[in-house]
Amino acid sequence: MAETAALVAEIEALGARLAEARASVERRFIGQDRVVELVLAAMLCGGHALLVGLPGLGKTRLVDTLSTVMGLKGNRIQFTPDLMPADILGSEVLDTAPDGTRAFRFIEGPVFCQLLMADEINRASPRTQSALLQAMQEREVTIAGQHRPLGQPFHVLATQNPIEQEGTYPLPEAQLDRFLVQVDVAYPDRAAERAILIATTGAEEAAAHPVFTAAELLAAQALLRRMPVGDSVVEAILDLVRACRPGEAEAAPELREALSWGPGPRAAQALMLMVRARALLDGRLAPSVEDVAALARPVLIHRMALNFTARARGADLGALIDGAAGRVLRLGAAA
Repeated sequence: MAETAALVAEIEALGARLAEARASVERRFIGQDRVVELVLAAMLCGGHALLVGLPGLGKTRLVDTLSTVMGLKGNRIQFTPDLMPADILGSEVLDTAPDGTRAFRFIEGPVFCQLLMADEINRASPRTQSALLQAMQEREVTIAGQHRPLGQPFHVLATQNPIEQEGTYPLPEAQLDRFLVQVDVAYPDRAAERAILIATTGAEEAAAHPVFTAAELLAAQALLRRMPVGDSVVEAILDLVRACRPGEAEAAPELREALSWGPGPRAAQALMLMVRARALLDGRLAPSVEDVAALARPVLIHRMALNFTARARGADLGALIDGAAGRVLRLGAAA
């Protein structure tokens, strides 16, 4: 009982800190509460997030604010077609010492940080995009045969413009799967846009303040994995993921006919972590089946693909996922 009481106290204390962090972010990134929730949740899980939205919606501002609030060393890379892997990872240069001896010295690239903003990631060539694969999965890079660890923690927040197609290279499925969530950044509503105008065009702007340190964020990530998850939530995650695989017997008929492929076990792992993070951000001690349904689209949509027939008839992948999530929610309520 004492151990359970201590865990409850830790979770409640972390929830209060997260509420403060969220309020600090939302002072500078106005009217996008859902976006802030998803990105904070991804960082709590120790994962990466792909921000998809039109230019000028504040994606860069969000990442800069998060760097301050979470106490992380941040770097930004503007991806372009001529960007090379060495521009991200770093390279070795030949130095000559005063005594005339020569030796190679490694110069770190911008990936050696704790929060990396990969701006317009789909504008770089596949060769350059692949430079991030090892970094995102293993938190290290291999250069000249030597393994070099990255910052702890290490998060990639990448942005992507959904309408710009010329000069872009779609991310391969293997890299998309390394993003814990895809966060769609939409236009703000009228009231939020009015607040943005007033807050950002005056003599002074609201400033974010640090709430966490890197060490405290690592401790929060460890605590999140200790949160209890009920059997009903675990079964809801399995029901949802398996219903979205066209080759499974449990696949929903409308999804079986529409999909080329569905989410793998990494999607179920992502859901398991994200439902805990959402509960923490809401000040709850454990996740619910409603959390699974709420997170289905951002966790699954970049891990699935419509087949040619479904695309030809104008099927909406997000709506199909929402339908599967709603069915899981109804089953959970019935149970």
